[in-house]
Amino acid sequence: MSFATLIHRASLPSPQVSVEQARHLLAQHYGLNGTLQALGSQQDLNYRIDSERGRFVLKICRGDYALVELQAQHAGLKYLAEKGAVKVPRVMAATNGADLLTLDVGGESVHVRLLDYIDGQPLTALDHLGHEVVAGFGRLCGEMDLALVGFDHPGLERTLQWDARHASALIEHLLPVIEDERQRTLIAEVAEQARLRLQPLVEKLPVQAIHMDITDDNVVWQRDARRHWQLQGVIDFGDLVRTWRITDLSVTCAALLHHAAGDPFVILPAVQAYHAVNPLQHEELLALWPLIVARAAVLVLSGEQQVSIDPGNTYSRDNLTHEWEIFRVATSVPLALMEAAILTAVGQTLPDIDSEGFAPLLPGLVGREFALIDLGVLSAHFEAGNWEQPGIDQRLLSEAAAIHGLAASRYGQYRLSRTRPDSADEPETFPLHVELHVPKGSAVEAPFAGVLHLSADGALRLDGPQLSLRLLGVKASLHGGAALVKGQVLGSVDGPLIVQLIRGAQLEAPLFCTPSRAAAWQALSPSPAALLGLACDAEPELDAATLLARRDASFARTQKHYYVDPPRIERGWRNHLIDMQGRSYLDMLNNVAVLGHGHPRMAAVASRQWSLLNTNSRFNYAAVAEFSERLLKLAPEGMDRVFLVNSGSEANDLAIRLAWAASGGRDMISVLEAYHGWTVGADAVSTSIADNPKALSSRPDWVHAVTAPNTYRGEFRGADSAPDYVRSVEQHLAKLDEQKRQLAGFICEPVYGNAGGISLPPGYLKKVYEMVRARGGVCIADEVQVGYGRMGHFFWGFEEQGVVPDIITMAKGMGNGQPLGAVITRREIAEALEAEGYFFSSAGGSPVSCQIGMAVLDVMEEEKLWENAQVVGAHFKARLEALIDQYPLVGAVHGSGFYLGVELIRDRATLEPATEETTLLCDRLRELGIFMQPTGDYLNVLKIKPPMVTSRRSVDFFVDMLAKVLEEGL
Repeated sequence: MSFATLIHRASLPSPQVSVEQARHLLAQHYGLNGTLQALGSQQDLNYRIDSERGRFVLKICRGDYALVELQAQHAGLKYLAEKGAVKVPRVMAATNGADLLTLDVGGESVHVRLLDYIDGQPLTALDHLGHEVVAGFGRLCGEMDLALVGFDHPGLERTLQWDARHASALIEHLLPVIEDERQRTLIAEVAEQARLRLQPLVEKLPVQAIHMDITDDNVVWQRDARRHWQLQGVIDFGDLVRTWRITDLSVTCAALLHHAAGDPFVILPAVQAYHAVNPLQHEELLALWPLIVARAAVLVLSGEQQVSIDPGNTYSRDNLTHEWEIFRVATSVPLALMEAAILTAVGQTLPDIDSEGFAPLLPGLVGREFALIDLGVLSAHFEAGNWEQPGIDQRLLSEAAAIHGLAASRYGQYRLSRTRPDSADEPETFPLHVELHVPKGSAVEAPFAGVLHLSADGALRLDGPQLSLRLLGVKASLHGGAALVKGQVLGSVDGPLIVQLIRGAQLEAPLFCTPSRAAAWQALSPSPAALLGLACDAEPELDAATLLARRDASFARTQKHYYVDPPRIERGWRNHLIDMQGRSYLDMLNNVAVLGHGHPRMAAVASRQWSLLNTNSRFNYAAVAEFSERLLKLAPEGMDRVFLVNSGSEANDLAIRLAWAASGGRDMISVLEAYHGWTVGADAVSTSIADNPKALSSRPDWVHAVTAPNTYRGEFRGADSAPDYVRSVEQHLAKLDEQKRQLAGFICEPVYGNAGGISLPPGYLKKVYEMVRARGGVCIADEVQVGYGRMGHFFWGFEEQGVVPDIITMAKGMGNGQPLGAVITRREIAEALEAEGYFFSSAGGSPVSCQIGMAVLDVMEEEKLWENAQVVGAHFKARLEALIDQYPLVGAVHGSGFYLGVELIRDRATLEPATEETTLLCDRLRELGIFMQPTGDYLNVLKIKPPMVTSRRSVDFFVDMLAKVLEEGL
């Protein structure tokens, strides 16, 4: 096919064949009847057929298409089907036995084919594609090219508008379709850049048969039981051609860019996956991004052309939006950056730079020692959030220079000061430069020969044959455009000196980049350490994956961690956690750190008390009495005894022992779907199958689990369901009465914490407490999760029910992370335990724990955290409740204050739990900078229990991101 024919083909509208005409073709030539649904295509016409014999696709293309090309497609489908590597459609024979018909329909010559239908869906409409799906596209592309490497057919030798070999000619021809001069100029410029990059590579690019359209339109997927996307097959072989192999991957990657949210690095998992199954040559890796840019230009030009000649083609018009987005993303970064990113992603590097011949940049300081200042995440210079102060890094460097004379930052050390709380975007924390604080007036000389340029921002740039040197903080002694020899004076230091190296004269590099772009930018903007004669590179950090492997090899693996591949978290501040690359994650699940992370009062109190004394509570010291008195002031009247322990599990275990001692019985009533701890006693009364899958089958005979009073999805629903749930308790008590067994007590969270903060039906605890006490039993309120002011309107959860328990257990936020738990009860119950011997907890009630416990209460009062839980928590719940009407997946919002639960369901009538969707949602929220985990027996509830310092801004960020993920689809 000549180029003129190519241009003609690129200007053709799709065939004009109505549904009725297509139905007639089916009946006449295939003996099929059924319903027809139009499928999108740019220049062909496709109908899905649902018939009594199954589901098929009727493909109609213009008679201008050469038969040999269509025959090549059929041969390719047969070849791939025999290989079995990739699932593809079968071609169905017509009643005359032919697999391809050329017909006249309404005076128009068309080619007609019938293929079987691959069930599933394309992913074009999805805004976000996960890492696994992106890698799946790349893997599929690599497997397809491997399978086709031995395939050949005369119909593959064709001139096709999508073939990258013709991109430059096609772009030049189609440019006039763009009316906007600015857009037209931009397309021409980037296309020319891509052409120049490709020119020296084309002779070395392998050639073979390729599909050339493995895109989100033409790959069919289905969700599995876990809601993960699974590949079903590949359709539409209309672009099958013999050309450069790498073109196939370039087409796939270009299609992925409209799902990239503006980030072209999204394609890297696809490149890695392709390379893993079908290794690419170095020249192909270099050619990939220029081909993607050229493809993007062709897409917008061809799309605009098709819309202009076929305005009724909805498919083409809708696709044009995607095509412009692909072009925008493909041209948003320098070509050199993406080339470096692709190479580094598969473990290849750019050529080494010869740095041995550098002359000193600061000759007068050669041999002088610099103070290298730690500005990283773990730096001792940072405390109490001072890294949030503007200019903190420069101030630390300046102070160090005042003391030591010379100070420098480290190249490549992730900067804590550049973290961005409450942001879905990766922060630019990786420095591609070194900042030096040296005496003003120090001479600066050219380390290599080059041409000097001065920029408007005051930067000096020396462009050499290999590298460019960018300097800030230098007063130039020469004019721009001057050619310098090595060692020639550039100027003198006039402030903090920024030193950055860049490969090539045309590239502009940022001073900081995001962690995901660090490897690529490092290749293009390498460390200036050799130029400075200063060992200023950051020490390599232990990466999260290596640390996790060490953990799994030594730390008992039954002690689980959040996420499959968790980031390494070593610092926190207020309601955020910070990884080693300086990214802040909104902490929405840490009800232990009630005051937030890194609170300076906690550090000061702990440090002070440790310096004085830390021992066990059998010694006589003031703190244990003072803290016990503080706790009793918070408890209901009549409670006058405190036990101090280390955790909620210990507190509940002790409460059970107290109930046994006070009642003389051993039988305990607990509630289904509840969790009370991990000790033998606390685990015995825990019935949550989310925490222990064998919980219901492994209860000892002294534990009697009653129906969970879940007013949302329980056996009885609504606020008036208390009598129905009380009957379950009555039935168990009646059996104990019949067996003449003494009841020990009843343990229950007064707000259903493990189910996401569901309120018990009004009156439930009042009636149950009456029945339990009437039998000599003890009523235990497990306030470990929901108590201590977290609920906002109530300090204790049992206040919502209008009852007073006999025993209160608590822990979690009491110590803001210090192991601290407590049991509060009455004197007669406490003393009943004495008959069994004395009670002792080695570290429970230690001076450090008591002082921290009191400091927590002080800070909660001073910073008005209970009020914050009430006010911001109310705003939080209102915003979450607004999602119910917007997104069918959101079934209900439970709880109050800073103990909330969002329950996700698949069906509003059946309340089928959306378990898998909840897991996917939590994983996606993590990508957006939020830590969240599921809870409940079906793991379909977002248990939201952040530090009580959480702000309105953080709340809004969380809800906005939750809505974003729900909008993306799960």
